[in-house]
Amino acid sequence: VQLQASGGGLVQAGGSLTLSCVASGRTFGDSDFGWIRQAPGKERELVSRINKNGGITYYALSMKGRATISRDSAKNTVYLQMNALKPEDTAVYYCAEGRKAFTTSPYDFDYWGKGTLVTVFQ
Repeated sequence: VQLQASGGGLVQAGGSLTLSCVASGRTFGDSDFGWIRQAPGKERELVSRINKNGGITYYALSMKGRATISRDSAKNTVYLQMNALKPEDTAVYYCAEGRKAFTTSPYDFDYWGKGTLVTVFQ
Protein backbone atom coordinates (compact mmCIF):
# COMPACT_ATOMS: atom_id res chain seq x y z
CA VAL A 1 0.00 0.00 0.00
CA GLN A 2 1.23 3.46 -0.86
CA LEU A 3 -0.16 6.65 0.63
CA GLN A 4 0.97 9.92 -0.87
CA ALA A 5 0.06 12.93 1.24
CA SER A 6 0.31 16.49 0.02
CA GLY A 7 -1.04 19.94 0.70
CA GLY A 8 0.95 20.98 3.73
CA GLY A 9 2.66 24.31 3.90
CA LEU A 10 3.07 27.58 5.70
CA VAL A 11 -0.13 29.39 6.62
CA GLN A 12 -1.04 32.32 8.80
CA ALA A 13 -3.23 31.73 11.83
CA GLY A 14 -6.87 31.83 10.84
CA GLY A 15 -6.13 30.48 7.41
CA SER A 16 -7.10 27.22 5.74
CA LEU A 17 -5.41 24.25 4.17
CA THR A 18 -6.65 21.12 2.47
CA LEU A 19 -4.52 18.01 2.73
CA SER A 20 -4.84 15.24 0.16
CA CYS A 21 -3.85 11.60 0.34
CA VAL A 22 -3.78 9.40 -2.75
CA ALA A 23 -3.94 5.70 -1.90
CA SER A 24 -2.91 2.72 -3.97
CA GLY A 25 -2.26 -0.97 -3.46
CA ARG A 26 -5.52 -2.13 -1.87
CA THR A 27 -9.16 -1.71 -2.77
CA PHE A 28 -9.91 1.84 -1.72
CA GLY A 29 -13.51 1.18 -0.80
CA ASP A 30 -12.60 -1.56 1.69
CA SER A 31 -10.47 0.66 3.93
CA ASP A 32 -10.82 3.30 6.59
CA PHE A 33 -8.51 6.30 6.41
CA GLY A 34 -7.19 8.62 9.03
CA TRP A 35 -5.12 11.74 9.46
CA ILE A 36 -2.67 11.62 12.32
CA ARG A 37 -0.43 14.46 13.39
CA GLN A 38 2.66 14.69 15.49
CA ALA A 39 4.23 17.86 16.74
CA PRO A 40 7.79 17.96 18.10
CA GLY A 41 7.90 16.53 21.59
CA LYS A 42 4.26 15.53 21.57
CA GLU A 43 2.36 12.29 21.24
CA ARG A 44 0.74 11.28 17.99
CA GLU A 45 -2.85 12.44 17.76
CA LEU A 46 -5.60 11.09 15.57
CA VAL A 47 -7.01 14.24 14.02
CA SER A 48 -9.75 12.59 12.01
CA ARG A 49 -10.88 9.24 10.69
CA ILE A 50 -13.40 8.18 8.06
CA ASN A 51 -14.76 4.69 7.64
CA LYS A 52 -14.80 2.72 4.42
CA ASN A 53 -18.11 3.99 3.10
CA GLY A 54 -17.78 7.51 4.49
CA GLY A 55 -20.72 7.11 6.79
CA ILE A 56 -18.78 7.37 10.04
CA THR A 57 -16.31 10.08 10.86
CA TYR A 58 -14.33 11.06 13.93
CA TYR A 59 -12.69 14.35 14.83
CA ALA A 60 -10.35 15.08 17.68
CA LEU A 61 -11.79 17.58 20.11
CA SER A 62 -8.96 19.93 19.22
CA MET A 63 -10.15 20.03 15.60
CA LYS A 64 -13.90 19.64 15.96
CA GLY A 65 -15.73 22.31 14.02
CA ARG A 66 -12.59 23.29 12.15
CA ALA A 67 -11.91 20.19 10.06
CA THR A 68 -13.76 18.11 7.50
CA ILE A 69 -12.60 14.72 6.29
CA SER A 70 -13.90 13.33 3.02
CA ARG A 71 -13.09 10.65 0.48
CA ASP A 72 -13.42 10.37 -3.29
CA SER A 73 -13.56 6.81 -4.54
CA ALA A 74 -13.17 7.86 -8.16
CA LYS A 75 -9.80 9.40 -7.32
CA ASN A 76 -8.72 7.02 -4.52
CA THR A 77 -8.15 10.15 -2.50
CA VAL A 78 -8.90 11.24 1.05
CA TYR A 79 -9.02 14.90 2.01
CA LEU A 80 -8.72 16.85 5.22
CA GLN A 81 -9.93 20.41 5.00
CA MET A 82 -8.78 22.50 7.93
CA ASN A 83 -10.05 25.98 8.71
CA ALA A 84 -9.31 28.60 11.35
CA LEU A 85 -5.85 27.16 11.81
CA LYS A 86 -3.95 27.91 14.99
CA PRO A 87 -0.23 27.82 15.76
CA GLU A 88 -0.87 24.74 17.90
CA ASP A 89 -1.98 22.91 14.74
CA THR A 90 1.64 22.99 13.58
CA ALA A 91 2.74 19.39 13.08
CA VAL A 92 3.61 16.75 10.55
CA TYR A 93 0.36 15.27 9.27
CA TYR A 94 0.31 11.63 8.22
CA CYS A 95 -2.27 9.79 6.17
CA ALA A 96 -3.02 6.26 7.34
CA GLU A 97 -5.07 3.37 6.00
CA GLY A 98 -6.49 0.36 7.75
CA ARG A 99 -9.11 -2.32 8.09
CA LYS A 100 -9.09 -2.72 11.84
CA ALA A 101 -11.97 -1.78 14.10
CA PHE A 102 -12.94 1.89 14.01
CA THR A 103 -11.23 3.40 17.04
CA THR A 104 -9.85 6.76 18.02
CA SER A 105 -6.33 5.47 18.48
CA PRO A 106 -3.70 6.89 16.14
CA TYR A 107 -2.13 3.43 16.01
CA ASP A 108 -5.08 1.34 14.79
CA PHE A 109 -4.13 1.49 11.14
CA ASP A 110 -2.23 -0.88 8.88
CA TYR A 111 -0.23 1.53 6.77
CA TRP A 112 1.11 5.05 7.13
CA GLY A 113 2.40 7.38 4.45
CA LYS A 114 5.15 9.92 4.71
CA GLY A 115 3.91 13.05 6.35
CA THR A 116 3.30 16.53 5.11
CA LEU A 117 4.35 19.46 7.27
CA VAL A 118 1.83 22.08 8.31
CA THR A 119 3.24 25.23 9.89
CA VAL A 120 0.88 27.86 11.26
CA PHE A 121 2.34 31.24 12.23
CA GLN A 122 0.86 34.27 13.96
